[in-house]
Amino acid sequence: MYFKRKGYEKLLEWKSKYANKYAVLLEGARRVGKSTIAKSFAENEYKTYILIDFSIASNDVISCFDDINDLDIFFLRLQAITGVTLYKHESVIIFDEVQLFPKARQAIKHLVKDGKYHYIETGSLISIKKNVKDILIPSEEMKIQIYPMDYEEFCNATNTNYHALEQLYHLKRSVGQAINRKLMRDLRIYMAVGGMPQAVEAYIDGKDFSTIDYMKRQIINLYEEDFKKIDQSGRISALYHSIPAQLAKGTKKYRLSTAIGKRPTNRERELLFDLLDSKTVLSCYNSTDPKVSLSLTKDLDSYKLYLSDTGLFVTLLLMDRPSVDNNIYAKLLSDKLPANLGYLYENLIAQILVSQDRELYYHTWEKEGSTHYYEIDFLISQGSKISAIEVKSSGLGKYESITEFKKKYSKHIDSCLILSQKDYQKIEDIQMLPMYMAPFIKKE
Repeated sequence: MYFKRKGYEKLLEWKSKYANKYAVLLEGARRVGKSTIAKSFAENEYKTYILIDFSIASNDVISCFDDINDLDIFFLRLQAITGVTLYKHESVIIFDEVQLFPKARQAIKHLVKDGKYHYIETGSLISIKKNVKDILIPSEEMKIQIYPMDYEEFCNATNTNYHALEQLYHLKRSVGQAINRKLMRDLRIYMAVGGMPQAVEAYIDGKDFSTIDYMKRQIINLYEEDFKKIDQSGRISALYHSIPAQLAKGTKKYRLSTAIGKRPTNRERELLFDLLDSKTVLSCYNSTDPKVSLSLTKDLDSYKLYLSDTGLFVTLLLMDRPSVDNNIYAKLLSDKLPANLGYLYENLIAQILVSQDRELYYHTWEKEGSTHYYEIDFLISQGSKISAIEVKSSGLGKYESITEFKKKYSKHIDSCLILSQKDYQKIEDIQMLPMYMAPFIKKE
């Protein structure tokens, strides 16, 4: 099934502006659709293409890279092996799963300089040291991040009117309880299914949530296999599985010691970076002084972790069960699960912000005369100013943190936003937005 993906639009820009000087590397976690996007782009935008999947490439194809000093011979051999004719400036060569054969990635420098054809690479865990330590990383390579399908892509795939949501956002008016409840349920469907194309296709095909959950478990199992290839001790898996539990506790930062059950060594800290490189998780750093700069004041030792896909987050929450029946998902869709799942909505907002190519930041500070602290869930740059975002899963309740933040940083604030399941309203200078309006915050 073909889905309209934003990665395709980014490839169009690459082809029109940069393809004669740079190869493009599609980065992302496994099963987010990198290979599918690359192949459909090659089919639609070029006269011919050669696809080399290094997970199954024959010895004949591999041997072509033993000597690339004579590129004319290299291209002739590839054409003879694949049966595909290449046309100058009208053909593209795809190196799929290029991390499995670093020599091909190193060859990019010479292939791009030659200038006859264009080159697309796809890779998972692409920046893990073990895959690149013995090669020269080509400077003639630009990167495009491929994320799980965002809410706009999901709505397009499921024929949901995403454009209407944007119009509602710009109106800045309430829509009424019945419509708001329906729009929130639509969003919870996206949360339950997630943005992995395989799960989205199953949903569109009418599969029940028990089947969709099983598919998501298989994706998590693939991640587990990748983690074990990097570290057989299982510590990366422990870091990954600890994310929902640590978010549920509401702690102000992720703790390595909690995940691995002991004081972390430098090796465990290196494994954290390996996990981040896998693109299966998202990092959110504490900005110690947001009035100066978010990036310049981020505390590298104070961070939170989220999953890159909220649908996988839901499945990870339920991994202690051998299988999940449809009743649990029915309760999630109707917002009747007994647990306080504020952290699930927090993960959703993190995923939405990252899909806009934003870095994630939050901010905490101590309450005066108290052992407790204030916390802003997310901060985003809006020009020379910042916007503060607080996420609430149920009622609006108290919102002391954002009120105090507004007082403390009033000169530096563009807007203060509370995202919840409630209809739109505005109280003084604080906007209360339903969560389905989160994708449009970037257009403030």
